[in-house]
Amino acid sequence: MKKAIWLSYDLSVKGDYEGLYAWLDDIGAKECGDSLAFFNYEISSDEDLIEALKKEIKENVSLTKRDRIYIIFRCDDGNLKGKFLFGKRKSAPWTGYGSKQTEPEEDF
Repeated sequence: MKKAIWLSYDLSVKGDYEGLYAWLDDIGAKECGDSLAFFNYEISSDEDLIEALKKEIKENVSLTKRDRIYIIFRCDDGNLKGKFLFGKRKSAPWTGYGSKQTEPEEDF
């Protein structure tokens, strides 16, 4: 089965962009703006999407502890989900500019 995936990446200054770009090119990803790609990912029904993507990316990209890769995908129940494959959320550059203060959400 195919899963539609949006992948956002934030690699360190010396990040392995060549490895990431080669992998994205190999899987036929489409460019969607700065540091954002879209692709259809083929996965069998008994595979875990998150683990399969993490494994494949680790095999193709040299990652450091500062690198961040986030995916957005549709779950089997039809809801959208976002998940960090590598890294974690950090403070947004726009924090404090707005008139409301809210707690950051982990996933939607």
